[in-house]
Amino acid sequence: MADAKAAGGEHTPADISALINSYVGGDVSDDAMTAWLRAVCARGMTLRETTALTQAMADSGERIQWSAADGPVVDKHSTGGVGDAVSLVAVPLAAACGVRVAKLSGRALGHTGGTLDKLECVPGTRVALTIPEFRDQVRRVGCAIAAASETLAPADKKMYALRHRTDTVASIPLIAASVMCKKIAAGAPAIVLDVKVGNGAFVRDVDEGRELARTMAQVGAAMGRRMRVLLTSMDEPLADAAGDALELDEALLVLEDGGGARLREASRLVAAALLEAGGVAAGEPAMALVDEALRSGAAKSKFSEMVGAQGGRLDRFDRTFPEGFAVGAPISGIVGAIDTRAVGEIIARAKSGAYSDTSQRIGVRFSLRPGDGVREGEPLMRFIALEPSAEIVRLLEQTYQVGTTQPKSQPLVLGVVQADGTAEVKTAGFDTQ
Repeated sequence: MADAKAAGGEHTPADISALINSYVGGDVSDDAMTAWLRAVCARGMTLRETTALTQAMADSGERIQWSAADGPVVDKHSTGGVGDAVSLVAVPLAAACGVRVAKLSGRALGHTGGTLDKLECVPGTRVALTIPEFRDQVRRVGCAIAAASETLAPADKKMYALRHRTDTVASIPLIAASVMCKKIAAGAPAIVLDVKVGNGAFVRDVDEGRELARTMAQVGAAMGRRMRVLLTSMDEPLADAAGDALELDEALLVLEDGGGARLREASRLVAAALLEAGGVAAGEPAMALVDEALRSGAAKSKFSEMVGAQGGRLDRFDRTFPEGFAVGAPISGIVGAIDTRAVGEIIARAKSGAYSDTSQRIGVRFSLRPGDGVREGEPLMRFIALEPSAEIVRLLEQTYQVGTTQPKSQPLVLGVVQADGTAEVKTAGFDTQ
């Protein structure tokens, strides 16, 4: 099959299914699969091929089944970024508004934090739920955030590891199939995706982000899912802090009807998209439900109920943090940009050198954002929990650009992929800063 793809041929769904089944079964070697992956990276795949690949990978393991009696069940996924604590807010927030959210999450990957790592900062919280436990909690509580079972889409796990070993990650069809096969296996009839682009995202280029968003929306629609896809900016950290426990604290601030502007707005928009995808409400009525759940405390109560169902004790989460080490501005001027990816990489590096019982509480609080004025020596950010090495301070100083020019305003939401299957990315009708 590698030769056929390298020559520009199109595989049939039967060809792709046979390849995936043979690879999982051990009849296709890693070398042969690598050759095919490289051909795909070079030649691409049609929508028909990408959909067939998604289907074959989803069919390689167990599938979660939901019934009409379960009510509106929606899944949510983000492609990840620094300070992305949206799931911790949007999942219970949407559940408090009447939609059931079945969220299977992952751990930290590269420069991005993992939702499961953040959730586990609540003492006692168990994320390794069995499929029956996961399904039951969604039905009883209205939401769950848990680790994906090893039995869901095992083909993706095997192929993902191979792609990283062989530098065959950067392919829109392969990325789309990897994300969507797990969503299809999770069974929810409606899916909300948050595709992040910018210097802190895995997809840096906006046009590539649009292509990925469009491809995943089309695959989902072709497989009978109601899709809602947001294209959002990750050129600066989403929350006002980054690091597992710090981001959990930021999420709780939003759930308490406060919090930083960007995380709050992203969470509101994703929660509203979950309501729309689930058929509960759309547009202004959806936003009104979301805002009332925040104002009334229903969203915070739903989060407590969710973690409690998973064994967590929110009252034992220590929300007191040291002031931290101030990283000062080298000159006076205007903050032009933040190297968001570098910030995430520095935090990951600091965590890897810490004791396991302290790594969750390592991170940074951002004092200034792009466009803010700053005086020489004024804190740009604060490094929390440990006394940083001189090397970490130097690296953190370099993540901020300070100059004399006011940077161009960057909207939070860059586009919305329509849910009707046309997957046309349009400019968002709002400009959230």
